[in-house]
Amino acid sequence: MTDISVYGEGLVKNYGKTEALRGISFSVNKGEIFGFIGPDGAGKTTLFRILTTLLLPDAGDASVEGFHVVKDFRHLRTILGYMPGRFSLYQDLTVEENLKFFAGIFKADISKNYHLIKEIYDQIAPFAKRRAGKLSGGMKQKLALSCALIHKPEVLILDEPTTGVDAVSRREFWEMLIRLKSQGITILVSTPYMDEAILCDRVALMQHGSIMASGTPDEIMSSYPHRLFKISTDRTLELLSLIRKMNGIHSAEMFGSDIHLSVADAETGIEEVGEYLRNYGFTAEKPEEAKPGIEDCFIDFMKLNQTG
Repeated sequence: MTDISVYGEGLVKNYGKTEALRGISFSVNKGEIFGFIGPDGAGKTTLFRILTTLLLPDAGDASVEGFHVVKDFRHLRTILGYMPGRFSLYQDLTVEENLKFFAGIFKADISKNYHLIKEIYDQIAPFAKRRAGKLSGGMKQKLALSCALIHKPEVLILDEPTTGVDAVSRREFWEMLIRLKSQGITILVSTPYMDEAILCDRVALMQHGSIMASGTPDEIMSSYPHRLFKISTDRTLELLSLIRKMNGIHSAEMFGSDIHLSVADAETGIEEVGEYLRNYGFTAEKPEEAKPGIEDCFIDFMKLNQTG
């Protein structure tokens, strides 16, 4: 257990008849970036609220750095950094005032810990006198992260930190996380964006309060059990409907302007798919072999759980 930073076993949480967490178990190693990947309603926020001592589980156990999330909640709040999904800082306070306020709560010395936030805060320092509510989405994100780090937490928990921000801010934010990891901070991050999964050391794919699969992104992608093809077309919806009627097709899904289709047996190959398309007038669209990504795997696990 000495190499494990965050641990959960059999965690259950219900809201009335809604099962938010269905007995999930996981472990996060010290100093890694661990991603909980899934759509809204998967249970990510409920899990993070339990880990940050804001919510009691109905069953199961969890610990952070060896401290129980219920019994040791007071101590845990001193070693955790938490950035909730919704911007939770004081919008009427300035950037500078927010940082001083959160440092004061934790009795932290800003000058002593400034090295942790320097690369982040330096980007918003020119707006130090601006009220937080007047910042852009990317700037709010940087301020929230600075406030979560100012007391030098051992574990940083970020609930969908890149939702609603532009692509450039998303990339910059992940670059910051990788730098923070190099300083020995364990980072848990949740996101609905499948492309962010490959930036994590390990991930758990979540749906309907359950963990469908976990491991490194490469482990999950290499476990994909089907042969996969990609078709580019400007007639996506028409072609998708047609493909789903073809014998031997396991699944067909839209990926932007492309269609990813997996076959149910090895006998269905590029030639068979191509001939099928030509018979229905799709002469320009040619199937290509494709490597499965995290999203392909997520959809496959989801279908497996539904049929199981």
